[in-house]
Amino acid sequence: MLDKTPPPELLFEGPEWTFELLEKARDAIEKIALNDLGLDVYPNQIEIISAEQMLDAYSCIGLPLMYQHWSFGKHFARDEALYRTGRQGLAYEIVINSNPCISYNMEENTMAMQTLVMAHAAFGHNHFFKNNYLFQQWTDADGIHDYLAFAKNYIAACEERHGLDAVEEILDAAHALQSQGVFRYGRPPKPTAAEVAAMAKVREGYESGQSVLDIWTDATLGDRRGDHVENGPYGQRRKDMNMPQENVLYFLEKHSPILEGWQREILRIVRNLAQYFYPQKQTKVMNEGCATFVHYYIVNELYEQGLITQGALMEIMHSHTNVVLQPEFDDPRYSGINPYALGFAMMQDICRICENPTDEDREWFPEFAGNSDWRKVLRDAWANYRDESFIQQFLSPHLIRKFKLFALSDVEEQPNLVVSQIHNRAGYKAIRRDLAHQYDLAYQEPDIQVADADLKGDRELKLIHTVRDGIHLSEDDREEVLIHLRRLWGYDVRLDAVEVQSNL
Repeated sequence: MLDKTPPPELLFEGPEWTFELLEKARDAIEKIALNDLGLDVYPNQIEIISAEQMLDAYSCIGLPLMYQHWSFGKHFARDEALYRTGRQGLAYEIVINSNPCISYNMEENTMAMQTLVMAHAAFGHNHFFKNNYLFQQWTDADGIHDYLAFAKNYIAACEERHGLDAVEEILDAAHALQSQGVFRYGRPPKPTAAEVAAMAKVREGYESGQSVLDIWTDATLGDRRGDHVENGPYGQRRKDMNMPQENVLYFLEKHSPILEGWQREILRIVRNLAQYFYPQKQTKVMNEGCATFVHYYIVNELYEQGLITQGALMEIMHSHTNVVLQPEFDDPRYSGINPYALGFAMMQDICRICENPTDEDREWFPEFAGNSDWRKVLRDAWANYRDESFIQQFLSPHLIRKFKLFALSDVEEQPNLVVSQIHNRAGYKAIRRDLAHQYDLAYQEPDIQVADADLKGDRELKLIHTVRDGIHLSEDDREEVLIHLRRLWGYDVRLDAVEVQSNL
């Protein structure tokens, strides 16, 4: 008996897009994302912007609603010049970790590319933002847009009241220190009622006979100030001021002897935005790998269901192939391991290990090798790991061979590099460990902490840089940052280095 079921209607034909076609494609993508892959996403808000607006968003660290600063204009001028001369392309989309999740698609995209980026951003990135533990613990998807609007309006009001130069000086210093303006290991102390009231007074333009420094010092130290900081021992002072303190901007915001209230609020804005981006710095491989795997799976399903043409699939796969390209070490385009390539390859490899494991896979991954529910394995990985732990847990010998990875030992006392690990059992473990180590921000970013500051004494700010494996700070960068530190502190700043040896 002949099947008289009519063939499915194509989602679109040709390159031109309309909002009706976008909605139709989004609904089809959503059905696969939710019902097949089992994704859990924030409500989506998809906006279409021009290439110039995309460049503008680029320059403002990917946040279209951002305060003004000269560095953003510098980035815009550079990126625009490169784009107009054909030396740099643009992202097809930008997605914001928020609720609702906002995706900005470029109007120059064809309908096939709009389909790709909706699957990639509106569902892949969206699911990762909502479910990964780092984003759940450290970001506020519900409140980020309101906070960005507050930050933009607050800084604009400060510029009008105090002058562009005064605001720019504080922003320059805060931006120079923003990588040292995050909490890496624990949340900040919860603000007291006095602190909340002090911050509210500052934001509302509060003025009274009491100095702003008194407001903030009373709020942060309370009645303990005279008992311990002035007369108490060194250990008690450190305890009262939460030292050692890893978040340098937080310490300056709370304890700088010279900053006015509006300047402290600007420091708070910069460090809050730095904290917002901190999970993204730790999950580049996983986040892009998740989104790339999701769009690859969904687009192929759309084709298998007869909803897109072979031409549309080929256009999408051409773009996909460029995104996951891993240039060889001697290729002029080589700039390290492509996070899209590594992330996507690891997601596909997990599926392979679940569906068609080898004996080697069963030995290395007994927990999920042969588990037919690869969707659940992937969702669990996306939710509970960051790049460093994900690579340490899931990078397989098969993929190490595919990427031709090996380990080099660079010992200062030896004149040449040494190939220390190759493709054998011990080598696989060492290569996986060393590669994971490269994605651990605890080792990749300088460990600088506030060690002491006697507000009733010489007021010198003392910082300690924990040096690992003999890697010191760049002398020029160190001096430039110290200039900004002294501007925010108002007194002498000393940065000492303490060497420790890495266990690796």
